[in-house]
Amino acid sequence: MSVIETATLPMMLTELRLPTIKRLWSALAEQSNREGWPAERFLAALCEHEMHERETRRIDRHRAESALPPDKRLSAFDFTAVPTVSKAHVTALAEGDSWLEQGANILLFGPPGVGKTHLIASIGHALIERGYRVLFTRTSDLVQRLQAARRDLRLPAELAKLDRFDLLICDDFSYVRRDQGETSVLFELIAERYERRSLAITANQPFSEWGHVFAEPAMTLATVDRLVHHATLFEMNVESFRRRVAQKGLAPSEQRTLNTSKPKG
Repeated sequence: MSVIETATLPMMLTELRLPTIKRLWSALAEQSNREGWPAERFLAALCEHEMHERETRRIDRHRAESALPPDKRLSAFDFTAVPTVSKAHVTALAEGDSWLEQGANILLFGPPGVGKTHLIASIGHALIERGYRVLFTRTSDLVQRLQAARRDLRLPAELAKLDRFDLLICDDFSYVRRDQGETSVLFELIAERYERRSLAITANQPFSEWGHVFAEPAMTLATVDRLVHHATLFEMNVESFRRRVAQKGLAPSEQRTLNTSKPKG
């Protein structure tokens, strides 16, 4: 290769947006010359590195945009503490594929502190690694975002933005209150994604308590009907993980006091 070609090659690779090849071509060229690689092997090696790093950058971008809790991974989830949750079933969901293509949902119910957010976030992280796009949000924040879009007459555009995500995770769904504002936007979101794009919802209360979320009973029923039509439900009615951790650090007498103060029901 001539001096001119050597000097202009980095500029051409910059123009073609091939940063990995730009960084590695010289070292790989030396190795290729030293070991007598055929031209095809040299070119394939460059392309493999470029494709691998491009995929890594894409996953990093999608993980950053997802707003998922970074430390909530499947490897850290304690399945033994939640015997109602099958590790094999969760692992299958983390593969994505058919249920995302069908626009199916995941619904997780249970009291605070049992790992609902951890479990669904870990599925989200696994899906991103498989090439899917995921968005994690508190449901109350999502409602405010959609209400603002409706006030500004851009609700369809906002729903279209959310439609880019294969899975939309709505955390703490049952904390939304009707008196926080008009929550019919939430119904519109669920109706818009029905059988097309998947939703995952965590809730501390069962469906029977969702009357405080929507303005009308008919809207509550229609929402539940759409959510459960194609859905996997996880009932995580076990003792709070955070409570168990707190008990481990207490003296026996303090543990008894904590247990007797536990609310009934």
